[in-house]
Amino acid sequence: MTAKPATPANSATAATPDIDAFTRPYWDAAAEGRLLLRHCAACDRAHHYPREFCPHCWSEDVRWEQASGRATLYTWSVVHRNDLPPFGERVPYVAAVVDLAEGPRMMTEVVGVPHGDLRIGMDLEVAFHPEGDVAVAVFRRPSSEG
Repeated sequence: MTAKPATPANSATAATPDIDAFTRPYWDAAAEGRLLLRHCAACDRAHHYPREFCPHCWSEDVRWEQASGRATLYTWSVVHRNDLPPFGERVPYVAAVVDLAEGPRMMTEVVGVPHGDLRIGMDLEVAFHPEGDVAVAVFRRPSSEG
């Protein structure tokens, strides 16, 4: 883990991702409101979290590809207590796993949806939440649903 200097503009917390040369394109795209996935040219499958090889066929012929941003809710949990900063200040929040339209599953947070309205299989779309100096992918109802 690379140490990050603690300054008012960049205070590292458990929510702050480690960014290196390999993951830099992912975080740069997120800052622009775009979600990137790794795509394997050998087996034509996408994967997430980013790796330098394909977890399906082990090929190293993988590239960044822009995702559609569409997903469906696979599972979720409403978190009412979290003692790890900064999460304690955010409770309750919805920790979730979504099925991306491109195939991979992704751990995330669902925002802007009342807890009682959450349903397995509901349509979601990506949004980006500021986390220190980076933007983190979260999911919400599609904007076409209001």
